[in-house]
Amino acid sequence: MNTRIQPTAQVDETAAIGDGTTVWDLAQVREDARLGSGCIVGRGAYVGPGVRIGDRVKLQNYALVYEPAVLGDGVFVGPAAVLTNDHYPRSVDPQGRLKRGGDWEAVAVVVGEGASLGARSVCVAPVRVGRWALVAAGAVVARDVPDFALVAGVPARRIGWVGRAGVRLVEREDEPGRWECPETGERYDEKDGELLPRG
Repeated sequence: MNTRIQPTAQVDETAAIGDGTTVWDLAQVREDARLGSGCIVGRGAYVGPGVRIGDRVKLQNYALVYEPAVLGDGVFVGPAAVLTNDHYPRSVDPQGRLKRGGDWEAVAVVVGEGASLGARSVCVAPVRVGRWALVAAGAVVARDVPDFALVAGVPARRIGWVGRAGVRLVEREDEPGRWECPETGERYDEKDGELLPRG
């Protein structure tokens, strides 16, 4: 296995790290986490217990991915982005006792293949970010994001569409509801709030 783990990183012995994955300084990968091949875990990033991460995923510096998050292949998580896991966060229960692991139910953020979460964005679980979607820097995602959607703001709202290259799509003047990537030429059809690649 060809992995690179910096001496100051903390990787639990029960975590599975895929071939060609690099874990940089001060990063922490908790018990039973699973990282695919060719991933990069940046300085100070956190991967919670049991988190599932696909192949070729980049977690930039200080990204926080709390359990039970699931990230598909090719996902990008920008610097200091946060994937939460508690729908009703409290430090103590109604009687004032400190909450422990069994006192609350962790809920997941699921990020589809190829999606990108911009720097300092926050995904408030439970939520799903669709395949190849792009969440703008600083956005707060509190509801599901469709495939290929470009979302921004607090709370995040769709402001456009992006293709696999991450470039904002342009609607064809002569064909309403038909979108094209100015970089790759790929074409898409919009129908009922969804975007589908053309055959």
